[in-house]
Amino acid sequence: MTISLENVGRRFNQEWIFRGVDYRFEFGGKYAVLGPNGSGKSTLLSVLLGNLAPSEGTISYHDAAEVPVERMYQRISFAAPYLDLIEEFTLQETIDFHFKFKAYYAGMDAASVLDLLGLKKSQDKALKYFSSGMKQRTKLVLACCCDTPVLLLDEPTSNLDKQGMEWYQELIAGFSSKRLLIVGSNQEAEYSFCNHFVELTDYK
Repeated sequence: MTISLENVGRRFNQEWIFRGVDYRFEFGGKYAVLGPNGSGKSTLLSVLLGNLAPSEGTISYHDAAEVPVERMYQRISFAAPYLDLIEEFTLQETIDFHFKFKAYYAGMDAASVLDLLGLKKSQDKALKYFSSGMKQRTKLVLACCCDTPVLLLDEPTSNLDKQGMEWYQELIAGFSSKRLLIVGSNQEAEYSFCNHFVELTDYK
């Protein structure tokens, strides 16, 4: 899976968030999208996801053949602190619902997802009673445990404590091989495993 950007820019009203992005995200690579708060990291990730169209330039997706943007949801998993979960669902219902739409990562099933989360005792608790850290863990596991060639993470350790940060590093180590990984962040601990870097301040 390859994502190619040619002269991509995005603006809101008359203000350009970024312009002139020529970049190629290739399968197997680990990429960090870097920049200070407000620099447009989340906006660029939304463009990569296909949730936002570029204001200028083109973006294309290739997986053996070109993939239309409207079909990319099948190939991308995404986690971010601002994504909403269905608060009335229990954790078990959330897992079952999520994996009706995407297949499990090789070797995973509902029980192993619960074990990975370390929240088996909370499987019948509604998510509205979860702490922000528990919710963030849930979002990360749902994204990582899908069988998709592309994994996008925006500010992945938001709301995680020190133990949660260590858990995140182990999660990435276990679920980042043989896929394209893109992390939007300004905290080195979130992208220390990345080997390619996109500085958004270069595209202002």
